[in-house]
Amino acid sequence: MPQLLFYERPVPLSPERHGDLRLAVRPDHHRFAAGVHAIPVTGTEMLDAARDHPLAFQAQDDGSWSVVALVGLRPAENLRVDAQGRKQPGTYVPAFVRRYPFVLAHAAQGEDLTVCLDEACAGLCRVEGEPLFDDTARPSQFLQTTLNFLQRFHAEAQRTQAFIQRLRSLDLLAPMPISVTVNHGAEGRALPHLWRVDAERYRQIPDEAVVALFRLGELSWIEAHLASLGQATRLGERLAARLDSAKDPGRS
Repeated sequence: MPQLLFYERPVPLSPERHGDLRLAVRPDHHRFAAGVHAIPVTGTEMLDAARDHPLAFQAQDDGSWSVVALVGLRPAENLRVDAQGRKQPGTYVPAFVRRYPFVLAHAAQGEDLTVCLDEACAGLCRVEGEPLFDDTARPSQFLQTTLNFLQRFHAEAQRTQAFIQRLRSLDLLAPMPISVTVNHGAEGRALPHLWRVDAERYRQIPDEAVVALFRLGELSWIEAHLASLGQATRLGERLAARLDSAKDPGRS
């Protein structure tokens, strides 16, 4: 999973360096995610994410894989975040985004995972918001809740990797070309490295594999993925609206 997708300056979190900082979540908080078109999700998020986003499997250049929620149809464009950095109301926000500006990452090559903070986060300040540490330099209640969330997210990300490996071993994944025509003939550009479950191969997997996936709770993840693909049409509508707005800035 691409851990540092939109993190600009992640550094190990410490009371010595960050003891007086607070995190204020402002209306433009999601501006940091405006330049991404695909956001990793874990398997346990797939049912919720599928109601709003097309879900795909993404192969990285380094050979790693992830499940992603598509939030744009053109590279480096998030159609769920507007020009003011506000997220689209009522849509599912992946845990990958909700954990920001914190992340479990390797501070240096070969080191264990450590909690890091993106010091480029616009919401970090010393005046308002949730404190990161208390007066004794111990994690605040807000930070402790965040640390627990990071641990759960990491565990679910590992489980998702095993899920993807099972799909690959069953030869269920096929290339997923994206081409959505919107108003005026404009199209989303080709998005690279996307894969989907091949529905025909899925129907032909051995009974024992079906039972194994069911026992693991992963059949519902596959079904959520397949059901989500129709959400690409809704993304196309949002792209059309954005293109229209760019041509006519006064249009509401």
